[in-house]
Amino acid sequence: MTDISPTTSQGKPRSALTLAIWVLSLLLLTALLIGLGTWQVERLHWKLDLIARIDARVHAPPVAAPGPTQWADVTAENSEYKHVQASGTFLNDKETQVYASTALGAGYWVLTPLKLADGTTVIINRGFVPTEKRNPATRTEGEIAGETTVTGLLRINEPKGTLLRSNVPGEERWYSRDVTDIAEARGLRNVAPYFIDADDTKNPGGLPVGGLTQITFHNSHLVYAITWYGLAAMTFGMAVYLVYFERQRAKAAR
Repeated sequence: MTDISPTTSQGKPRSALTLAIWVLSLLLLTALLIGLGTWQVERLHWKLDLIARIDARVHAPPVAAPGPTQWADVTAENSEYKHVQASGTFLNDKETQVYASTALGAGYWVLTPLKLADGTTVIINRGFVPTEKRNPATRTEGEIAGETTVTGLLRINEPKGTLLRSNVPGEERWYSRDVTDIAEARGLRNVAPYFIDADDTKNPGGLPVGGLTQITFHNSHLVYAITWYGLAAMTFGMAVYLVYFERQRAKAAR
């Protein structure tokens, strides 16, 4: 077994070379830990800036949803949770239900294409319905006909499914709001590469229930930074102690 105590197994001070190797190793580890802590501080500032930008988007007055000429520029960084508005006609016969777990319980998101005047289509997440109301025939009052305006939050496409379950369009099993696959399954063309979470404006009959968008950001960067810096301080302290202890042993051996 390798001896990692300050002194050798015979109680003699370590050689200058051995001591230098140990101290250098500890100092390099200290530098690495400081680097990790600094990286977490940078991530903390980035996260706080992101939260501030998202909060500003959510509470800003609604703007027109991005049109075809802007679709290529829509990204999570510059557009997600932007407060937007779109007017058109719901294609209620092309509705898709996506499994959801919400504060109201388990059920489904109702995603309905909204046909705009320019011929393009935007998928609207109209809101939540409980499992027993998944079938549109059980909530016909909520199927809005004719021209309507939807206000809500722009959301980025959720391709293929979740980490644990994949969408199976052929069996109408949807676990993520994948507008690309939904458009293909419903035979839609000129579909926006994003969807809109409708706000809490009450629908006829009370369903679907909109305004349930959860905006949360995991932010443990400060805790991580403190942890890395704390470990760096401990490692540096070990290096200082090792040098001090070996000097004391050397003096005692004279």
